Order: sequence, then structure tokens, then C-alpha cells
Amino acid sequence: MKTILKITLSVALLSTLTLADEQFAMSDKDRAMYAEMLENNPADMTVASGEELLSYMGGEAGLAKYLGVSEEKLPEYIAGFPRYIKKFDMVVGLDQVLQAMMHDGGHKPLELKSGNMFEMLSYVKSLANDVPINIDVNANQQMKDAYALGEKTFNTKRGGRGLACISCHSSDVIGMVLRTQPLPDLGVNNSGGTWPAYRMTKSSVSTLQKRFQGCMKNALLAVIPLGSPEMVGLEVYVTDKAKGKPIAIPGLKR
Repeated sequence: MKTILKITLSVALLSTLTLADEQFAMSDKDRAMYAEMLENNPADMTVASGEELLSYMGGEAGLAKYLGVSEEKLPEYIAGFPRYIKKFDMVVGLDQVLQAMMHDGGHKPLELKSGNMFEMLSYVKSLANDVPINIDVNANQQMKDAYALGEKTFNTKRGGRGLACISCHSSDVIGMVLRTQPLPDLGVNNSGGTWPAYRMTKSSVSTLQKRFQGCMKNALLAVIPLGSPEMVGLEVYVTDKAKGKPIAIPGLKR
């Protein structure tokens, strides 16, 4: 099966990485732009806008109260998402918490796909910057189930091409280049701790779940809805791979 997979991907794979620390297969000009954006990430403005949006719901204090934690413990708590929330009786992402908080506060909830939601999520997750990811997939049965569903979704081949997330992120193809970008190890790359991020190719901020959807579209697969159990499970599974790595929002991606 691995041989068949490699043959299927070989048409699109352009080369292998020549340097272990080189993030992208791109021109010197693009690499220089990436280095500059690391110092001046355009998404910093998105984070600032998100702070203003959250202020309408009481800011950090309001969020901490809604989650039932102290402001002092809020960053550490945020670094454990997605997590099971008893009042919802389900495993949710931070964006779903924000939706519920808006609803309970008498505001019309933002759609998970909206730019304003991306802004608010960016700010809220940035509150945990430098805090190690502490997601606990064994905390309760709900988290165990979410992890199992995420793992299944990650590995299940779908569509006419029989592709899955694992098709581009298995150990035997990691580092090979597809569409000018090396196929990453999602744990080593800290995907769970660096989204929301600014995407250079899209000139906009995106979330981890939205990036999952982009991969599905590129692979001609049916797109799983944002916030669905399968999508939250995927986020749980991928975030667990980066457990212990620091939150660093906003990220910067090609």
C-alpha cells in the first residue's frame, strides 16, 4: 500500500528538502518576505481587533468567569483546548465557547467561518502565548472518544482518490515537497499551537479547522463542517501531537 501511495503522490512531489531547518521550498525573494513577516506579522492587527471584539463581552475577566476559572489560570486553561466542557456536555474548540458566550450574553453568535470569529479566536488563544499545550486526551471518556474520532478521521481514506490526512503526513512522506511546500510533521511543526495564523498565499488569517477544510478541498474530498464532532476530533488529535510545545499566536504560514 505504501508503494501505491508513493506512486500516486510522485507526480505532485517536486523534490525533497535539502536543509532540515528550511521551512519552505520557495524563492529567495519569498524567503526574505517570510523572514520580514516573522518580525512584523500582518495578523498582529487581527489579534488587536479580536481584543476589541471580546471587550464587548467583558474581555478576559468575562471569559474567565464564563469558563469558571480565575484570570490568573486562564492562559493555562486556554492551552488545554479543545476540551470537554460540562455545561455543554461535549468536547468543543475555543471558537465554540465564544459562540456560546455570545449567545448567553444576548449577542448574535458569530459564524465559525466569519472573519470576526477568526479575529476573536486569535486574540483569545494569544492570551496563552508561551504556555505549553496541555491538552489531556485521557481526562474523561468524552475526550477519549473525541481523540479516537479524530484519529479515525485523520486516517480514513475518502473520495475517488482514496486520500486521507495521513496520505500527506505519514512518516514515509514527511519532508517531501507538494505544491512548493514540504509536507510537515504536524507535531514537530506545532500545528496545534500556531493556528490561527496568517497565510501568505491567501493574505488572510485562518484557523486550524479552516486549514483542514482547505486540504480537503485540494484533495477533492467532501468538506467536513467547522465545529462538527469530526472536525473538533481532528483538532484534538493534531493538537495532542504538539503537546508540551508553546502556544505562539498568531502563527505565520505559507
